[in-house]
Amino acid sequence: MTDQAIVCTDGACLGNPIPGGYAAVIARAGEEGILLGRERTTMDNKMAMTAAIKELEAVPLDLPIVIHSDSQYVINRRMCHTPSGR
Repeated sequence: MTDQAIVCTDGACLGNPIPGGYAAVIARAGEEGILLGRERTTMDNKMAMTAAIKELEAVPLDLPIVIHSDSQYVINRRMCHTPSGR
C-alpha cells in the first residue's frame, strides 16, 4: 500500500459568532499527530474549514491524504485556495 496520511477533522462553537475551536488528528505510518486551535469570535463553518486547512498545511505535498470530516461544508468545498495548492 502507498504511504498516505489519514486525517480526521472537526470544528465547532456553541453559536455564531462566539468562541470556537478546531482539531485534526493525522495518522501516518502508525504514528499520530494532533493539531488544535481556537478563536475568540468565530463560526462553526470557519472552524471546520480551518481544521481541514491546517492539516493540509501539516502534511507533505507529495503525500496522498484521506480526509474524514462530519462537516458537509468541508466535504462539498474545494480546497484549492490553501497555501499548499491542494
